[in-house]
Amino acid sequence: MVREYAPPPRADEFSELIKTKVREVRDAGGTRETVTVDWNEQQAHVEVIDLPISSLYLNPSTHRIRAQRSHDPVRDEGLDKDPWSAESQDYLRFLLQASPADPNLRDTDFDGLKDSLKQFGQNDPGLVTHHGILVNGNTRACALRELGVQSMRVGVLPESFTWADINAVELSLQLRRDHRRDYSYINRLLAMEEQAALGRTPEQIAKAFRIQVKTYHQERWILTTIRELIDRSASGGGSRLRLVDWEGAQERLKELHRLYMKLESVDRDQAEVLKEWRLAAILLDFSKTDVRHIDEDFLKDGLGDTLPAPEASGSSTPEAAGVVIPGLGLTVPAASSAVSEARALNDRLLRAKAVVNTGNSGLADSERAEKQEVITEAKIAFDAAIEAAGRNGRLRKRKQLAPARLADACASIDQCVADLVQARSSRSLDEEAFDDAVLKLRSSLRKLAQQAGRGLSDPGDGVAWLLEAATAEPTA
Repeated sequence: MVREYAPPPRADEFSELIKTKVREVRDAGGTRETVTVDWNEQQAHVEVIDLPISSLYLNPSTHRIRAQRSHDPVRDEGLDKDPWSAESQDYLRFLLQASPADPNLRDTDFDGLKDSLKQFGQNDPGLVTHHGILVNGNTRACALRELGVQSMRVGVLPESFTWADINAVELSLQLRRDHRRDYSYINRLLAMEEQAALGRTPEQIAKAFRIQVKTYHQERWILTTIRELIDRSASGGGSRLRLVDWEGAQERLKELHRLYMKLESVDRDQAEVLKEWRLAAILLDFSKTDVRHIDEDFLKDGLGDTLPAPEASGSSTPEAAGVVIPGLGLTVPAASSAVSEARALNDRLLRAKAVVNTGNSGLADSERAEKQEVITEAKIAFDAAIEAAGRNGRLRKRKQLAPARLADACASIDQCVADLVQARSSRSLDEEAFDDAVLKLRSSLRKLAQQAGRGLSDPGDGVAWLLEAATAEPTA
């Protein structure tokens, strides 16, 4: 559900300033600047005024940096407790100008926006509440402050707006097609989750985000999977992965979902094993083309046996007899040993990655080095397995290439039959050219027969026919 924040300091004073500014604009007469706001499936036109940029508050509820807030748990906790303090506002400013995939880096898009504002000024007004909280234009406000600009043009939302209304307005503005800077992937997922919590149907949410309903369900599956992995990454030292750690995995996670859905109805255990292995490969930063090699053939070829053991000792995970459902007295089959081992391997990597990624200052260097060694060893093992899968895939492709080409040739000959009938009926056939083409076909078939029959003591029916046809002498 949408969180309700307490008004910021001097909220009443700022509200009076805004009312005064709005009255001045209306009393001045002439053409007034307004901005259109989509709200509750209707449009509202609100007044635009100039406000001192130093007095505006950055929005702690903005969808743009929801995932990135977990970058620094200590500062995030402070932001939760008092979003209007100087420290919390500074953390919001830091996140708004940071790279979504790695908040330790400055976002090049932010610098591009800053250059545009320096050259052309502010073209579109932002949006602000009656308490001076920016609803739209948070990133622009940060850029304008760096440029030393003293005021910002903003549209003023109705005083009656709740936090649910504020979030809805921000989301509707972001999803307009002409908006220049999109939400990051994880923040889009969080925005969809928030809309579902507000009771909107999948069809309504899909329409708002301009995606298909099946894509919406895919995105919810991905976010659920990410949250599960974050919970599994938690260790005794307090380290755990963050939402921001998955920002760059969009396409790999979508391909994982497609593979899992394809396999689940046929063999759920196989789907679960490949899901864990693919997630581990994503966690180890393998590319999309590398991760694709972890498929049904990867499993059939036994390449999973070359991956690291679930525990450092190499002990296997025993297979459980079943799981009892509390209150019902029913027992359902537990995950197979293969699934349990794949999950145990992934859990070990998740906990190691959490320690390395978060940089918990309370951990000893020796423990951090140990976790890094776990990741390094896993990366080497996965790299070797994926390389072997690639070689096997290329070999399979070569084995299938000749039959595939012959199938294409058959399709061309079938089309030739239809073309021949049509040409004869219209008396347009060039019989000499056709005869030359048939002779070339005979020559090609003889070459094919020579290679197809090489080394075969007992050829199949198809090859036997080919050998007979290719060696038959033409009748006079």
